[in-house]
Amino acid sequence: MAGRPAGNHGAAGQLVLGVGARRDTGSAIVRAAVDEVLASAGLGAAAVGILATLDRRAGDPGVQRLVLDFGWRLVALSSSELAAQEVPNPSRAVASGVGTPSVAEAAALLAAGPGSVLIVPKTVFPSVTVAIAEVRSRSGRTIPGTR
Repeated sequence: MAGRPAGNHGAAGQLVLGVGARRDTGSAIVRAAVDEVLASAGLGAAAVGILATLDRRAGDPGVQRLVLDFGWRLVALSSSELAAQEVPNPSRAVASGVGTPSVAEAAALLAAGPGSVLIVPKTVFPSVTVAIAEVRSRSGRTIPGTR
């Protein structure tokens, strides 16, 4: 589900950042993309608790630098796990390249868990894609301080 649902976005750690990137994309490029998406959404890095990505990218310098700089938990997901997640903006190009039609949106939603909501659909940069999901309880309410 895309869009910006009503609620208190930005409580510490309740958001999941989904990141897709080309292999060995530099730290500065990944950081600039993430900073731009957070700023455009009016969110701070403290609102994020998890960075989720494709398992093959979890060790890339750009991903590792963000996790270390912000203290976010890293969730690495396989292409088959990501492919099973329904997303609003699948990509045939991504599917042919990494075996799943979505990395950023699917990773954000999967790592946020059942009932999660995509609050920032994928934003595509030349070598990085970023999406943000909000952790929700089964009742649909935001879970304060979720990490």
